[in-house]
Amino acid sequence: MTPSNRTPDPAPDLSGRVFVVTGAAGGLGLATTTALARRGAHVVLAVRDEAKAHRATAHLRAEQSGARLDVRRLDLADPDSVHAFARRLRDDGVHPDVLVNNAGVMAPPRTLTPHGHELQLAVNHLGHFALTAHLIDLLARGRDPRVVTVTSANHRRARIDFDDLNGEHAYSPMGHYNQSKLANAVFALELHRRLNAARSPVRSVLAHPGYAATALPRAGTVTGVRLLFGHLLRPLAQSPARGALAQLHAATAPQVRGGELYGPSGLGELRGTPALTSPAPRAQDEAVGRRLWEVSQELTGVPFTVPGTGDA
Repeated sequence: MTPSNRTPDPAPDLSGRVFVVTGAAGGLGLATTTALARRGAHVVLAVRDEAKAHRATAHLRAEQSGARLDVRRLDLADPDSVHAFARRLRDDGVHPDVLVNNAGVMAPPRTLTPHGHELQLAVNHLGHFALTAHLIDLLARGRDPRVVTVTSANHRRARIDFDDLNGEHAYSPMGHYNQSKLANAVFALELHRRLNAARSPVRSVLAHPGYAATALPRAGTVTGVRLLFGHLLRPLAQSPARGALAQLHAATAPQVRGGELYGPSGLGELRGTPALTSPAPRAQDEAVGRRLWEVSQELTGVPFTVPGTGDA
């Protein structure tokens, strides 16, 4: 293995800390879980497919004796599932230090959830918004607490159409994927501003993986997207382990500050070691942040008030 292909492990010793990783059964989420577990973290795998996650954890435990891995069901498209997941964590006395909002879907045909929300917006943004709201007070009591929200470099190509969030009048599989990834960035930066105002110890940080060889592009059922990202461009992709480096850095590196975005350092931010980069100007628009926050509360039915230092 040449040095250029070696995957660095950026995480310090994480013994005694609890990480919740959504979408942890495969791809970037499993790569993140693996790296965290290797450093001694207790990782809660928040997944829709529990059987797949249990198979993955069996392999991890075979490689890493004593790995602390906890599989729990979470369907981000279902607000009831999000609420139940958070309630079970509380009931079981699990106190997360870091939440990694990693799970996502990419470029399906237009699909509505049972609650009437466009699937990509629901899973990629609204579910994570609600999950963070449910867990923020627990995180505020954590050790070096953080919320890491995984966006995409594609967020720079997007705008949020508040008048047609669900694509009722015009739907583009990639356009609405990009919109959901911009929503991730807008949310994380608005959360950062509110955490700062409340003097909360929690840091809200962004990361994007560049172009990684995961199942996400291949899972999109739109033929052109699947062909382009799942096959033609796949030889250019980096491994899931390397794609996860930016979110691992955001979740664990001591020097990370709230409101920062980390992505690959190589050409076009497609691959490479983690580096500090800049969100799109639209993501930093405070008026857009406030509007998305209000709309997200309305669509999820979950009030989101950031606790202050005296409330944690």
